[in-house]
Amino acid sequence: MLFYANQQLQLFSPRYQLQRAPNSLGLLVMDADLANERRAVHSLSGGESFLVSLALALALAQMASGQMQIESLFIDEGFGSLDPESLQVVMDALDQLQGQGRKVAVITHVQEMQERIPVQIRVERRGSGRSVLRVMG
Repeated sequence: MLFYANQQLQLFSPRYQLQRAPNSLGLLVMDADLANERRAVHSLSGGESFLVSLALALALAQMASGQMQIESLFIDEGFGSLDPESLQVVMDALDQLQGQGRKVAVITHVQEMQERIPVQIRVERRGSGRSVLRVMG
């Protein structure tokens, strides 16, 4: 799984590579910007954690898919907790996934993301427990 996750990380951010912690099932992140220092995954920022989690999820999907290609990805993540730089890195990674032919659906309230996503499905409340979907873009 680490092999596939590291392939994805190279596409998103060549700065990071995952390694298995010695004598453990835990993971370490090798950080090329810090002279290949091995960091605990707990030391990652919100954006870094998101990229590593996304790479691991895609690796798992790649391993589980066998002959079947998984083309859609739905993400409901805490984007609001990301700083502007991390949000930019995440959005670039999602753009790369879409460029690979994957359909990426993101559930978000973050205005910067809404402005950058060209096609949106908006849920509008109508009251009494009813709502309407609108496709924008």
